[in-house]
Amino acid sequence: VAAPRVIRARGSNRPLVVIDAGHGGHDPGAPGVDGRHREKEVTLKIARAIRDELKSSGRVRVALTRDDDRFLILGERREIARRLKADLFISIHADSAPNPAARGATIYTLSEVASDRVAAQLAARENRADILNGVDLGGESSEVSSILLDLAQRETMNVSASFAALLQREMSPNVPFRTEFHRFAGLVVLKAPDVPSVLLETGYMSNAEDEALLLSPDYQRNIAIGVRRAVETHFARRLARQ
Repeated sequence: VAAPRVIRARGSNRPLVVIDAGHGGHDPGAPGVDGRHREKEVTLKIARAIRDELKSSGRVRVALTRDDDRFLILGERREIARRLKADLFISIHADSAPNPAARGATIYTLSEVASDRVAAQLAARENRADILNGVDLGGESSEVSSILLDLAQRETMNVSASFAALLQREMSPNVPFRTEFHRFAGLVVLKAPDVPSVLLETGYMSNAEDEALLLSPDYQRNIAIGVRRAVETHFARRLARQ
């Protein structure tokens, strides 16, 4: 997969944020309430809104893993971020649940042990995109995996968790969150050992109210504004510590 175009801010040394629109191509993701809309459409629109918001701010560089309706395996998505030497990776999704009353945003960060049953089910569902396409998810040996997780990923996972809390804080004035807004799971797309990564479930396609919001350009921009604020605060804090 060719590396996507990076939209440059003023100064090429600015941090790089890679926005990943979940699903795409023959993997449509979660269906809407009446089946007319699919997750892959919503995630791309939100990813573009975030890109445009970050571009207009000019404080970071930004790239999308996909800017059209194409399929990428999960490993390709995270490897795009690694190849570009991204400073932050945000994967955009829209959830689904058997209970149509379930609604609100959730943020996931990497853990080999899921925080709860819901997180484990989501990881199984999202990771299934690669299993269906014959991709071996256990590419590294257990020894190498342990080294990566114990060394490189420990700091990356800490930074990811810190950003997750910041993201919820900056988005929550305009975006409703689940009570348990931060969950942990072994999501393949988040397993870059050297790039802080979060998966943002923006709401539930299976809930009529959430779906209507997710399809609204104004709400998509509300999400984008919250993400921009979190990104800017995240990198300002890092700069202050240097």
